[in-house]
Order: sequence, then C-alpha cells, then structure tokens
Amino acid sequence: MIGLGAARLGTGGLWGIGISITCFVLTALLGPSVFQPELEGGPAEPPYALNVHPSPYVVIGLVVAGVLAGAAGLGLCFAAVRKGWRVRALPLVVAGLLAAVAFMAMPPVGSTDHLNYASYGRMAATGHDPYETSASELPYDPVAGAPEEWRETPSVYGPIATGGQALAAWIGSGSVRLTVFVLSAINTLAFAATALILYRTAGSAERRLRTALLWTCNPLVLFHLIAGAHNDVLAIAPMVAALALFGARDGNGRTRAGWWRAGWVRALAAGAFTGVAAAVKLPAALVGGGPAWSLLRETREERRWRPIGRLAALCGGAGAVTAVSYLLAGPNALDQVREASGMVSFATPWHLVDDWLGRGAQRDLIKIGAVVLGLVLFVLLARTLPKDDLAKDGIPPDGAVPSGEPARDAENRRIAAAFVLAWLFAAPYALPWYDGFGWALLALLPWTRVDWILLAHTTALSLAYLPARAPARISMPDELSWLFTVVRPTVIPWTLVAVLTVLIVQSLRFSGRSPAPGRPRRASAGSPG
Repeated sequence: MIGLGAARLGTGGLWGIGISITCFVLTALLGPSVFQPELEGGPAEPPYALNVHPSPYVVIGLVVAGVLAGAAGLGLCFAAVRKGWRVRALPLVVAGLLAAVAFMAMPPVGSTDHLNYASYGRMAATGHDPYETSASELPYDPVAGAPEEWRETPSVYGPIATGGQALAAWIGSGSVRLTVFVLSAINTLAFAATALILYRTAGSAERRLRTALLWTCNPLVLFHLIAGAHNDVLAIAPMVAALALFGARDGNGRTRAGWWRAGWVRALAAGAFTGVAAAVKLPAALVGGGPAWSLLRETREERRWRPIGRLAALCGGAGAVTAVSYLLAGPNALDQVREASGMVSFATPWHLVDDWLGRGAQRDLIKIGAVVLGLVLFVLLARTLPKDDLAKDGIPPDGAVPSGEPARDAENRRIAAAFVLAWLFAAPYALPWYDGFGWALLALLPWTRVDWILLAHTTALSLAYLPARAPARISMPDELSWLFTVVRPTVIPWTLVAVLTVLIVQSLRFSGRSPAPGRPRRASAGSPG
C-alpha cells in the first residue's frame, strides 16, 4: 500500500502525461500549420489530418502546453515512485503504443526532416546516389524534389537508414504522402520493438513501470520520435537489442539456457546489432562501449584471457556489419558526416562559445572542447549512474557492484548509458529528438538522479524548437520572432549551461548509489489501496 501523498503525485503525473499527449495529438490532427508541412498525394492516402489551417499561436501554444505538461507529469511520477507509488506497467505500455499508432496515422509535426528522408529514399529507389545527389538536382520528381530545406545537401544518414527510406519510397511509388506514411510506420515498429525489449528484460514490476514511464509512455519521446517521424528510433532499437542480447537473461534474471550460454555467440550478436545501429547513425556505436568495458574489466580483475575472445567477437560483429553497410553504400557515404561534424546548433551551450570566438572561425577548437567535455562527463557519469543492479537478483542496493554475471550485465548497461549520455550533453550539435538515445538506455538502469537532469535537458531543447523548421509556405508572425532570436540562441543555451552544471555537481557529490525508490507502505485506515 502507498501513502495518500504518493498516490496523489502519481495520479497527477499520469494526468499530466495524458494532457501532454492530447496536446500533441491535437497539433498533428489540425493539419498543415507552422508545425506541419503539407504533404502532396492522393486525398485517400494516409496519413490523415483535418485541414483547419490553425494559426501559429494556437499550435505553438498547444506544443508548449504539451511539453510543460509532459515534463511536469513525468516529474510527478518520478517523485511518486520515490515515495513508494506503484501502478501496473502494462496499461501504460498499451496506452503508449496506442498513442504511437495514432501519431503514425497523422502527418509528422515539428520539422520538415521527413521530407528529406522521403527524398533520399526516392533517389535510392530510382537509381540515384543519395550521398552525392541533392534535391535541387531532381526538382521535377514529386518526392525527390519535395524537401523545403537542405535542398543542396546530399544524405547524412547511414546506409541502413537509407535502405529503409528506399523501401518507403518504393512502396510510396511517387507519392510524398504515402512515402512519409511508410516511413512513420517503420519508425513506429522500431519504437514498439524497443518497448517490448525493455519490458521483457525489466524483470520486476518496478522496473517495468520504469521502462513504461521513461520510454513507452514518455510524451516527449512520443512527440519527437514518433509524432515528429525522426529516424533516430531506427538506431535506438538495435542499441537496446545489443545490450539485451549481450546479457541474454530471461525475465527472472537467469542466463538463458542452450547455445546462448556461449559467451562469444552473445558477444557476436551484440556486436552485429551495434553495427546495425551505427549504420543508421554513427554515434549509436557508443553503445558498444558498455559490453567492451565490462569484458576488459573482467579480463583485468579475474586475470584470465577468455573475455578477450568475446571482445574480439563483439568488435568483429560490429565492425563487419558497419563496414559492409558502408561499402555497399558507396564511396560518398561518409562525405556529409564529415561536413556535419563541424556544425554547432543554436540551442547548445557551444553556440555561446561559437559567437564569442567568431561564428565558424574556430570550429576545430569547439570540436576539441566537446571531446574533452565528453570524456570528463563520461568519467563523472560512470561514477554517478547506479551500480546496484536489479532487485530481482536479490542483491541489496548498498552501492557496491554485485559479483557474477548479473553484475557484468549491470556494468555494461551502466557504462553504455554513460557513453551515450556524455555524448548527448557534450555535443555541439544537438536536437531534442537525439535525447531518445538517453531515455532508452536510462530505462535499462535503476532509478537515478540523472533521470531528472535528462528531463530538464529534453524539456529545454523542446522549448528551443517551436518549431524546429517551419514549412516554407507558412510564415511565422513577426510577433513570434523572439522565439528564434532570443529563446533559441540565448535563453536555452544558458539554461543548458545550468543543467550541465547541475549534472557535474551531482556527479561529484554522489558516487554510483541509486536513490532507491521508497517501498510501498502499509495503508492506514481509510487510505486508498
């Protein structure tokens, strides 16, 4: 049983999540706006929306309300769990998946990136190389010429992402609308697969609730990755699968029987999925750092060489899949990745540095600074993220790393999360949907103070992009120009400086002990059950 205060916090949190998702659904349902570009195609083709033509004030107000309600709802749920609040995770998972399907059925919102995806897929499907062809070179193709931005830029996406885009374009057969719908369907399948892996590997009711809140029913994740149709989720699914396969434990925490007991087989499979993730988006390869770290640590501490064979299988699987993917994609597949590595987005703290140094003049210094900051944050996060593993293993949360295979499983997940979160917080170029990587990996860990810090980070970035890229055919009122001239380049970067400061201070103060959530208490007479 739980106390009345915790129940109220939890109920309030669920209401906040529900209100948030409703605001986002309305934004997509209203049809073309500053948050939603119009899609060419047959009127009977999915996705579907109304044609209300809402004012920018309405849709921006809905999105701001959705972001704030979602952040508040998640925060209240986090606080309620700390006080012992528990609800069944399965209804939340079902609700989150239903919301994802609803977003899939409506046109994407928040940016025009899905038009770029459709364009690159159409190029590949019609025999053009998307890594050396731009939309401006195919202006008469209804799909390849559809992008409103990046018209001069070839694809920056990995070859497996491009393969999915080509499949969508082939099914779409010259229709922008249908191509975008297929892209959204592929994203939704990847989101659902991630949700299933997280739920199945959680191992306890408390941890299943955590996966539901941080991933499946997280309104900010749903908005950016599914309603926004961003292909980052295609990299997240194999990342989570890689960690699940490397541990390969069942729902009760036992190592799976049969041929999965062969450590090198699990390592090879984890490596292959890491390669798949990297072939969607290169930074996803960071997830392989977790298993590699735990194998190296096992070698050093136990003074035996068998883990080196598993490490070779891990690296071989990742390297083989990544190399083959990029070789098949052709010699230009990494051209735009190299160009993008020098970019600085407006809403990051590095934009302040970029302005101070003289915009664009000293990007190499910023890249070096970002690498150094990322390494520092990795060390601090590896120290801060909880070392105690699942309660299902019968290990008390005393802050010490448990022994045996469950300990190694916990260690590789924790280190993988540290690598990915360090990248998210240190990167000069960051957009709110990138944070989906962090939410998925945090969902694999026990409750931690870093949950709150990532929530602040995602919320701030979400408020920076209202919208990320407005459709060219719909102009923003001059009265809202301060969103682009003040909030995005100044207010949010300084807010993220504050978030980064809190992360560093918290990391220095706490060393790997999970803030154990409160245990359900016996209800007093008259308190709710």
